Amino acid sequence: MKESDQTKDNPLTWDFDQSWSSLLDPAARLCLNTLDFSDLWDEEDSTEDEGTSSTSESTACLRGPPAPPPLPPPPPPVPSLPSAPDTGATIKCRTLKLHWRELQSLAPLPRTTRFGGQTIWAGLEPVHLDTNKLEYLFESKGGSTIFNVVSGKQKQPSVSVLTMKRSNIITIALSSLPPPRLLPPAIYSMDSSVLDREDVQRLQALIPTEEELCLIKEAKAQNPHSPLAPAELCLLTLGEIPHLNSRLQLWAFALDYDSLEREIAEPLFHLKLAMEQLSASQTFRCILATVLAIGNFLNGCKARGFELSYLGKLSQVRDTHTRQPLLHHVCVLLMQLYPQSSDLYSDITAVTKAGKCDYSLVQSNFSQLEAQCKASWEQLKILDKAEDKRKGGKAQKRRGGGEDEASAPEGSLRRRLPKILKEYEERLKVLRAVHRRVINRFHSFLLFLGYSKTMVRDTKAEDFCRTVSNFSLEYRTTRQAILLQRERERQKSGAESPGPNTPAARRKHQQTPSQECEEQRKLEEVLKTPESTPRLDFTLPRNRRRMTDIPGSQPRKLTW
Repeated sequence: MKESDQTKDNPLTWDFDQSWSSLLDPAARLCLNTLDFSDLWDEEDSTEDEGTSSTSESTACLRGPPAPPPLPPPPPPVPSLPSAPDTGATIKCRTLKLHWRELQSLAPLPRTTRFGGQTIWAGLEPVHLDTNKLEYLFESKGGSTIFNVVSGKQKQPSVSVLTMKRSNIITIALSSLPPPRLLPPAIYSMDSSVLDREDVQRLQALIPTEEELCLIKEAKAQNPHSPLAPAELCLLTLGEIPHLNSRLQLWAFALDYDSLEREIAEPLFHLKLAMEQLSASQTFRCILATVLAIGNFLNGCKARGFELSYLGKLSQVRDTHTRQPLLHHVCVLLMQLYPQSSDLYSDITAVTKAGKCDYSLVQSNFSQLEAQCKASWEQLKILDKAEDKRKGGKAQKRRGGGEDEASAPEGSLRRRLPKILKEYEERLKVLRAVHRRVINRFHSFLLFLGYSKTMVRDTKAEDFCRTVSNFSLEYRTTRQAILLQRERERQKSGAESPGPNTPAARRKHQQTPSQECEEQRKLEEVLKTPESTPRLDFTLPRNRRRMTDIPGSQPRKLTW
């Protein structure tokens, strides 16, 4: 039999070579969840350091569908940039040199890529420069320079006055922040495209103290020709921004309000939904009725209700004969009396979520949110007064080209702050009403469950929901164990006695009483009729003959 026939006859046979080759085939569409990578080419499976021939062979072997058509031929190369000034322009004096790493030779690309068939340098257009102006601006003045502009290295040691720990903290933070000279404009305009929430948090940890600023300014005055260390330069730059702490706190509040509001609103919504699910659950009502009936019988009383915290103790009370917990008997009774009842746990999912929340922390977070909103208005007033004073005094522009609120764009966060804080204040009013009404509804829900006013004041929402959630989980586990035990007993009884679908039971079910009587009569006649055919008595001695002596007999072979 051929190998292909064996594969067809046995579809479960694992062909390792075929499986690995199917894994190597490229996917029809390169998509990972919501990320679309379908624009990647098949030629990009190979690296650039592989040979052209081996690359083409391997891609031809691995590629299933044909490759996309190549890009159109690139336009003719543009003349390369002039390496020297225009003709007739001669350098009259020495200028600063740029010690870059020059690309000596631009090798052609090994193949056409997504970015084209040539390097980016081959497609650049020539730029005409004003060489006289450049010569004047970058004229070399001999030994008067303090810095080596080309390499950026300092010739003199830097000034450092901070402690080693503080300097290391600032240096680590600067590795994730833009250069210090770009921080003031971003802070003035509160530009979230330059500084995100984590960057604002880092800047809050870098706010310089008055003592640090005094030390840095004194050291700078004593060494006017020495540069500052990166940590000292960063603190000095941040210290020149007025009301830095208020700006960063206001910015952080504007970015964090949505998450702070969600931390308060979501637990309240879970609690509201939990009360709705519990009051609408028929299984929960059946459980309360069954436990109440059992308790009244055992206690010999006629109680009208009980505190729901006792539901957690049903698994601890056991009977005196089978040692089964009371919760087991409650489940059995419910399945007998209310066969349509559910497992309760899947009906009250919001109760489980509410049991994981801390509503005392929700109250604390709400108070903090109100305080932050009030403080934000005060901080905004301080910034507006500072801006009005700067405008009224017609202050000169900051040295170094710094920006302030007046130069912030119209669409920046700084300009939109009054409107944003007004919106947050309205949302805070809604949140305050929601918090008050949900807590009051929970108190009325406890009264609906029969709790007294004293018990309502002492009952926490998270404790109540956690108790009910844990009980519902125990109830579901016990119920599943009972159903599993019944299923095993049903299977065991079905194996001992023939089921209704077996052939014997099916024939017995199809026979009528008259047919059964007829068969019984025939069987009795057969047993009463004397035997007419003689039978051989094996007790008497008889002669033995070989099979070959009997005419017509043929030897037979044993089959194994």
